[in-house]
Amino acid sequence: MNGLVAILGGGESGVGAAILAQKKGYEVFVSDLGKIKEKYKNVLSNYNIDFEEGQHTEDKILSAELVVKSPGIPETAPLVVQLKEKGIPVISEIEFGGRFSSAKTICITGSNGKTTTTLLTYHILKNAGINVGLAGNVGKSFAWQVAEEAFDVYVIELSSFQLDGMFEFRADLAIMMNITPDHLDRYNYEMQNYVDSKFRILQNQTKNDYFIYFDDDEVIKSELNKREIKPVQIPFGLGMAAEPGAGVQDNRIIINFHQNQFSMSILDLSLQGKHNTYNSMAAGIASMVFRIKDEQLRESMADFTGVEHRLERFLKVHGIEFVNDSKATNVNSSWYALESVHKPIVWIVGGVDKGNDYSMLQGLVANKVKAIVCLGKTNAKLHEAFGDSVADIVDASSMEEAVKAAYYLARNGDAVLLSPACASFDLFENYEDRGNQFKQEVRNL
Repeated sequence: MNGLVAILGGGESGVGAAILAQKKGYEVFVSDLGKIKEKYKNVLSNYNIDFEEGQHTEDKILSAELVVKSPGIPETAPLVVQLKEKGIPVISEIEFGGRFSSAKTICITGSNGKTTTTLLTYHILKNAGINVGLAGNVGKSFAWQVAEEAFDVYVIELSSFQLDGMFEFRADLAIMMNITPDHLDRYNYEMQNYVDSKFRILQNQTKNDYFIYFDDDEVIKSELNKREIKPVQIPFGLGMAAEPGAGVQDNRIIINFHQNQFSMSILDLSLQGKHNTYNSMAAGIASMVFRIKDEQLRESMADFTGVEHRLERFLKVHGIEFVNDSKATNVNSSWYALESVHKPIVWIVGGVDKGNDYSMLQGLVANKVKAIVCLGKTNAKLHEAFGDSVADIVDASSMEEAVKAAYYLARNGDAVLLSPACASFDLFENYEDRGNQFKQEVRNL
């Protein structure tokens, strides 16, 4: 019998790690300081796994030989500090799963665009008949899949928090989308600490592995000059395609890899907008590394339906298109959304402001937005930012009110865009709840 594995956090990743640890013959204990969801409690009970909620039994946890920590728990949590002082390894669920898997991994990180790129890559590989799993920040827990399903390849979306708990794990193919300031509260407000976390995706890579990165990103480019990069580097951007690499020429994306050139009109991509061209290039390069045939790649890039709540073209009502971009919880995401809609826009924006600076949106708003509906408890900052450039700015205190107001302000040929640029916790449970309420109110029109 192996020793005790203690798992901090009883969500998707913690429960997955518990099932894998049990299967590998460890004694397992799951501990969550908060409440564990009913569905996860049922799973733990069905597997006869010992768990507690609402507390941490420290003596027991401090006797573990290994601790698997949920990415939501910061490194500075007192129990985590105590574990490290005792020399007990604290790792992430992805690191734990990787120790028992010999499958190939495509790992994707970045501040924006990683979910779309992850789901598109998975879609292409699955359509091409590859036995592929989806894990990390999306899909089912990686460790859970390693325990119970035999995939040959995993496409894994990784946040900086997951990367912080990864040490021996090696990505066969690492993708870095971009780096913009995010989550700095977890990194002592030091941008370099956050950048270093992102670059952990390259740790343990060899010259036989691949690193796909966004070449137009200044932060990534300056980091590459400071580091020794062992894997094969494959850049993508809006310029000419490198060899190997991807670029855009005459409105076509061009991908070069191993004497093979793939080309496709950006108008045929299912994902429209500049940022989605980047996402499509990154997924396309990964697919070529995995030897997906050109016609299969072209077909999957054209029929991918995208991510729910991310620029989801939802319904047309009387010629007005309704677009659900509830997943846009920061200003950068809303910039991409406004940039990608090519019609006059009625913009629904607002929520819990994380210290937003709206100045980067001024030009786009002046050129593209005909009216704004503010959806939040405090909207003064939005009025101040855009009051001079948009004729109509109205306030709404519920989604029903916001959708009706936007509908009255819009005309045939316009688009109503929900892209809040803010967190959702003032009026909604989360961004999914916000997006689902938007879609319901549009159906009610």
